[in-house]
Amino acid sequence: MMMGYVDAPRAWGYTRGMARVLGVNLTSAVVEGWLSREELADLVQRCEDCVCTEKCTAWLARTVTAEAAPAFCPNKAAIEALGPEH
Repeated sequence: MMMGYVDAPRAWGYTRGMARVLGVNLTSAVVEGWLSREELADLVQRCEDCVCTEKCTAWLARTVTAEAAPAFCPNKAAIEALGPEH
């Protein structure tokens, strides 16, 4: 299943990247029912509205895997709640 957000490609990339570093596959989470498409759209919108793009870019550039998202991430709690393997 291909999922993306053509109106917010940067935010989709950051949201997907942050989830991937935490071991979460957002597409699988939607397919498996752990996350609704609306909830995913909310994650992308929160990222789109975030003002920490530079911090996020730097963090993602130097982080391959992590157990927690950085405190500045507006999606920290939601992505961490999905846990790895989703």
